[in-house]
Amino acid sequence: MRLRKLSERFGAEADAIAPDFRRVWDAFFASQVLVLRNQKMDASQFLAFARQFGRPEPHVIDQFHHPRHAEILILSNVKRNGEPIGLADAGTYFHTDYSYLDIPARATLLYSIEVPKRGGDTLFANQYAAYDDLPPSRRKEIENLVALHHYGNRDDLDQRSRTVASPLSEAQEQKMNWVRHPLVRKHPVTGRKALYSVSGSSFGIEGMPQDAAIALLDELKAHATQAKYQLRLKYGVGDIVIWDNASLLHAATLTDPEDPRTLWRVTVKEEGR
Repeated sequence: MRLRKLSERFGAEADAIAPDFRRVWDAFFASQVLVLRNQKMDASQFLAFARQFGRPEPHVIDQFHHPRHAEILILSNVKRNGEPIGLADAGTYFHTDYSYLDIPARATLLYSIEVPKRGGDTLFANQYAAYDDLPPSRRKEIENLVALHHYGNRDDLDQRSRTVASPLSEAQEQKMNWVRHPLVRKHPVTGRKALYSVSGSSFGIEGMPQDAAIALLDELKAHATQAKYQLRLKYGVGDIVIWDNASLLHAATLTDPEDPRTLWRVTVKEEGR
């Protein structure tokens, strides 16, 4: 498994998977985004590989679970007999997966099945670097703040929009609750501090007036998503992309609805391995 850098600050790719999983584990946390190019796996093999990172958590949008493996979410703009086979336009804004749950996500894995002719890239923003670059006085101010999270995109609540959080059914909405996460999180594996989910599911800050909280969150989001912190990733068929939710924000990019794109997604939670 020979690693090649995807950018100067973070990201790596390889053409093979090391037989010793510890090498994959270490490479993943060192690079934050790890891409394993041109792999050939069926759904069972992909899920077994993902389980090595932690316990998979099925997505709340259960109508697009894989028919044989509920832990796999199908992301697709393809329709069959007029009905979508997967979730289209998912996560088209900077966010962190499962930050709206008490126990957030450790890693998200995507397996690319069908690649559009244009677009379909994922943007990543390095939250280690974004935190490190804050002035010391600002870091001290936000050190002990706790953000309030809920499923959604605080910047777009229009259910008809392509950048809203994927709409939930009434039954699915009832499963969602408010949760608390530190604004600055110490990474559970590396021990490094990073800004956590300052974009997406963060809707307030505990003990702070709402106007002031949103102003601070928006300021941090603007800082944390600057181009200098970003990596744009292009997919090929068979690519497995694994990213570290504790140290990154990410955003899908919109594609032409008529240009087919299909991926499988597994998201594993932080507890256990």
